[in-house]
Amino acid sequence: MARRPPSYRFHTVWRVPGTIAEVRAVLSDSASLPRWWPAVYLDVVPVADGGPDGVGRTVELFTTGWLPYTLRWTLRITETMTDSGFALAAVGDLVGSGRWTFAQEGPEVVITYDWQVRAAKPLLARLSWLLRPAFEANHRWAMARGEESLALELRRRRDPTATVPPPPGPTFRRLNSSRS
Repeated sequence: MARRPPSYRFHTVWRVPGTIAEVRAVLSDSASLPRWWPAVYLDVVPVADGGPDGVGRTVELFTTGWLPYTLRWTLRITETMTDSGFALAAVGDLVGSGRWTFAQEGPEVVITYDWQVRAAKPLLARLSWLLRPAFEANHRWAMARGEESLALELRRRRDPTATVPPPPGPTFRRLNSSRS
């Protein structure tokens, strides 16, 4: 009997200056992910628009992290995006579900991401028992780049004429053009 790779449960909290409406505008624009979060999102290909409430919107993703591997997976919105958050499902090299939640605290938005996922890419699934600490560190690194990148994107969108530093890029430059 084949052994199922272990599941990962991640709980990430971001704090960024802004409003929930601003955060929703950025996170609902999946096509812009490679521009504002290039350390992780190398390519996004829209697959389905979904319903008028966004449920069913589907995109194919090509992602990376701190470690020198890439993942191909499909993200599908499973719950309407509201001021309190939204949910998603993943299939492909990653299989699982995630929930983003938003809360306004003064001038900041507290964004929580709960991600339950397992590695389905064959090599990662086979090595998961051994490399679990590295995979967990990779996730923490990717999410830290996301928080930093989102804060920069919110500044850029608020004032397009401001000088805002670029977001951090991928760790391994070759991944910018690689589709392997």
